[in-house]
Amino acid sequence: MSGTHTVLYDPHGLIEAQLPLDRTPYEALVTAVLAWKDPHLETRDYEQIALQLTGHARAVAADVQHHAAALPKNDGRGALAEVILREAARRLSAPPEGTARCAQNRARLVRALYTRLDRLTEALPAAT
Repeated sequence: MSGTHTVLYDPHGLIEAQLPLDRTPYEALVTAVLAWKDPHLETRDYEQIALQLTGHARAVAADVQHHAAALPKNDGRGALAEVILREAARRLSAPPEGTARCAQNRARLVRALYTRLDRLTEALPAAT
């Protein structure tokens, strides 16, 4: 215990893996960002939005990975999830830019990851 808070050692992310994602605010953000036509925001605003979407995309990707790993090895849904996860890793490896295009690309990625997650969780009703 340190001061008024407890420091947890969780190198494998097991605590976080058991917490459900808070989808609603991110789905609203994705919808708003994808609806942009010509928003004229400041560069730093685009950067902050892209950073928020990047962090959430990583969390959703981890959830997709967790559910895909629970599938039998011969299940094609797991293979498709792996393809999507590789693409997500590739896209997330590029640093966020302060542009509407970057923010919208991150929003599309979050949407694609949620689509895959939904298909995986529908496929594993007993495991969720």
